[in-house]
Amino acid sequence: MAHFAVGFFTLGLLAVILAGPYWVALLLVIPILLSIAVVRYRTIADATTVTARTLLDSQTVGWDDIDGLRFGRSSWATAQLKDGGELRLPAVTFATLPQLTEVSAGRVPNPYA
Repeated sequence: MAHFAVGFFTLGLLAVILAGPYWVALLLVIPILLSIAVVRYRTIADATTVTARTLLDSQTVGWDDIDGLRFGRSSWATAQLKDGGELRLPAVTFATLPQLTEVSAGRVPNPYA
């Protein structure tokens, strides 16, 4: 769905580009970077590990290293690690917790059950 938003942004940007001088076409770099960010930001979970990918970094932790999940002001979850650290989990929202419950083999409780 986020790629649709980038596509509509690109269409709106094309109106500015076609009306302006030729160097304004450099603004097309913005939707390309946004699309890369959409592809890159994600959380990959399986039965043993959780991998949080950001634009430039990736961090993998085991489920045994996670103490719990927290939802703060951000819409994405934050994993509280047993060593006292935190790991932001891109694209993990309260609505996606049932999927995370299934993948984690029950380690994350389903709030809707």
